[in-house]
Formats: sequence, C-alpha cells, structure tokens
Amino acid sequence: MKIIDAHIHLSNIESFKETAKSLSKVDYSTDGVQSEMKDANIVLAIGMGVTETPHMGFPDYKAQTPMGLDLGDILPPNIVYCAGVNPYKLDSFSIRELEREIYKDHVVGIKIYLGYYPFYAYDKVYNPVYELAEKYNLPVVFHTGDTYSERGLLKYSHPLAIDEVAVKYRNIRFMMAHFGDPWTLTGAEILYKNRNVYADLSGLVVGARAELEKAQEGIFLQHLRHALVYANSYDKLLFGTDWPLAPFQPYIEFIQNLIPSEYHEDVFYNTALKVFPKIKKFLYG
Repeated sequence: MKIIDAHIHLSNIESFKETAKSLSKVDYSTDGVQSEMKDANIVLAIGMGVTETPHMGFPDYKAQTPMGLDLGDILPPNIVYCAGVNPYKLDSFSIRELEREIYKDHVVGIKIYLGYYPFYAYDKVYNPVYELAEKYNLPVVFHTGDTYSERGLLKYSHPLAIDEVAVKYRNIRFMMAHFGDPWTLTGAEILYKNRNVYADLSGLVVGARAELEKAQEGIFLQHLRHALVYANSYDKLLFGTDWPLAPFQPYIEFIQNLIPSEYHEDVFYNTALKVFPKIKKFLYG
C-alpha cells in the first residue's frame, strides 16, 4: 500500500533534534527521512513549516511569516510543506511574502500553530490568511491539543474554536492536527458537524516502537477509540506521524491497529489527495 504522510517536520528545531536522539531514535536529517520513508513505502510527506532563531526555542515570536523547512539546504523531491504562520508577523509585507510563498509548487497548504501562539483560530489576526487560503484553494492546518512546549497555552489549542472558523469559511478545507488530543471527543464533534473539517492522526504517541506498542495496552487510547467511533468519519481522517516524534514504520502499524481495515486506503492515501490537491502533481506528474 502506498502511503502519504500528512504531517512531518524537517526544521532546525532543537526540541526535535533532542526527541529524535533520546526518544524516537531516528536519524533526524534529510538523508534519514528519505531512507526511512523508502523503507516504509511512504511516497510523499507533507512538512509543517516552522522555524526558530538561536536561543529562542519554539514558539519563536520573532520568526518571520512564512515559516518553512530549514533542516537542510535542499528539500527532498518527495517532501512538500505547509507554510507556517507567525501571527505576530502578519503585517502587509508578511502577507505579500506568504502569498508569494504559496505560489510555489511544493507549498501545498498553510499551518497555524494554535496554542503555541496566544490567539484563537477565529481571531481577526488570521483573517488575511484565510482569505489567501480561499483565493488559492489551499487547506489550513491547525495545531490542536497538547503543545510540545510548556510555553504553550492550551486554551488556544482546544479544537472547539475551529467550529466558528469552519462555519464562517465554508469554502476552506481545515485540518485539525492530532485530532485535538486529548480533547478528541470535541474534535470528533467538530469533524462530524462540519463538512469542511478533517483531522490527522499524527503525534498521538511520542517515542520508538516500544512506546507505540505499550500505548495500545490498557485504557491509554480509550478516549481516542471512543472519539473515532463517535465521529464515524473515517473518510475524513489522514495518516500522519509527526516525524521525528515517532519513526515511520512502527507508527504506520500503530494507526493500522486503530482504524478498521476497510478504511486504510482512505486514511493512508486517498483523503490526503482531497485535502491537499496540489500534491497530485508530485505523485502523478
């Protein structure tokens, strides 16, 4: 089965490097991601644009919009990305730069980091971003749920705020990264209720194979299993790993065990084509 990973990272972020070294045990480099993708039969991966300046860490309030993938000098041909947005850098100049960025073939969406930056999804600061997304038929990906930084503010990453944006901008496809975990039941309702909202299943567990296998035992994933059944929207779910937070192949097996087999082709491939139509040229020429 060919697989599209709808959520990875390939940025020069210190916390990603540390996680790769100490937890997930992956080679966090452009060579490493290519090798691991090949072994897992991942034909395309979508990176989430994010940057940090030295000694600042993420969230970096001084990062320029748009944020890209800056781990290596050359972007691998089977990796595309969503341009990241810093709401503190959304003046007229930054909006023009974002528009120029999304003209590029390998920019297939826009990423907003709810929780890392203290603005709700419906804050007017993001209105120019939504206008660009609608104009160019690009999806908007929201970080939702737990933040991978203690500097994040969780009230801004709760998925309920997405409902208001989804109703206002019915022509934009929105994707909740991480299914809103741990507020997965709220995420399920947002998914079920709004035809233009999707969710990826990335970052649900951080670590290597042992951590992924252990998470499937007991009640740790009970809240997620409940939400998946409640939403009954398997055709609106996308596979993603949040690499380097977890290695590709063990995470594929982890999601395969969560999702009924009859929906695997949609979750692992087909739905990504609906949400990110620009990726088709990278798959079919």
